[in-house]
Amino acid sequence: MTERIVIVGAGVAGATAAKTLRSSGYDGEVVLLSAERSLPYRRPMVSKELLAGTAVERRTLLEIAEFWPERGIELRTGVTVESIDADRAVVRMLYGGEIGYDALLLATGARPRALPGVRHGLPVLRGRDDIEALRRAIDGGSLLIAGAGLIGCEVAATAAKLGARVTVLHAGVTPLDRIAPPIIGEYIRKLHADNGVDIHGEVLLAEVEQIGNAVRATSTDGREWRAGAALVAIGAVADTAVAETAGVKVDDGILVDEAYRTSVPGIFAAGDAAARFDSGLNAYVREEHWNSAQAQGAAAAQSMLGLPPTPAGVCWGWSTQYGITVQFAGRIRLDDDLEVWGTPGTPDITVRAMRDGCLRGVVSVGRPAEFRAVRDELAAQS
Repeated sequence: MTERIVIVGAGVAGATAAKTLRSSGYDGEVVLLSAERSLPYRRPMVSKELLAGTAVERRTLLEIAEFWPERGIELRTGVTVESIDADRAVVRMLYGGEIGYDALLLATGARPRALPGVRHGLPVLRGRDDIEALRRAIDGGSLLIAGAGLIGCEVAATAAKLGARVTVLHAGVTPLDRIAPPIIGEYIRKLHADNGVDIHGEVLLAEVEQIGNAVRATSTDGREWRAGAALVAIGAVADTAVAETAGVKVDDGILVDEAYRTSVPGIFAAGDAAARFDSGLNAYVREEHWNSAQAQGAAAAQSMLGLPPTPAGVCWGWSTQYGITVQFAGRIRLDDDLEVWGTPGTPDITVRAMRDGCLRGVVSVGRPAEFRAVRDELAAQS
């Protein structure tokens, strides 16, 4: 049994791993390091309730402050890890100090993807520290959002509710195209339009620049848009910087096997930063959803204790916009055969994606019971 387990990252993967270590009977030291100063919180609320200012603080937290010391978990907030000396089994802090480990879990998450070709940094929304500046920028003004994925669409809906005039520029054809087929994307576009938000598809941005108190975006075909503020929401990339200092193999994520072990003995990884080997697909797969990170955190903890990790299960998630909830599971491709249940263009539809005669994914709007049933069907065949 190891004597001290250090976890880098206190998002849902890292926090769940710490809790699972204790619930699985581990009685050594557990040290949970968080770069953020707040207690571990529910990140999906950042683009919705937290940005809107409607969240009840207790409900935003994964656990109350007393939970961590009561479970013997040493939570250190405001601590940035600079590097890892794998030979000495030591984690070094950015502003001095180090801590040794017997086993190490990297749950470093992901960082917002930068907008290609833009010379100056633009605001992003990843955590609580980004909220106040964005809220001040959009308060009663206008907002330009690059990207119509989950974060872009959710921020657009929240900003519109706060009274902002919102325009979304998306490189893809339809919103949410990474998780949903066009029949759902077109409904999402209409939902936003009905609430005063324009989503423009197939926009390749050539330049976004600050001009006085305004922002101007120019597409490669010469179109222009202006707003008082801008937000970049074009996805995220795995945060592998700390892992690389330890000599861990990375490739669009920290490469781990099916037991969440990295290429360096004693170091594990889970959550948004991890690219886990899937023997069924014979490939490394990186998931970027809350439920996957939570499940991986628990499974990685089990593996660190020498226990068989719980199977990964089906990747699934949800998004809420204007009070409408979109749920999705599995992986959908453009060449899938689609089975449509319900009424297209309304918040009463389920789309099943079939490939090679097998169910591969599902997206549902306003049909939670049906979604759960199809998600269970996906899980049963995996």
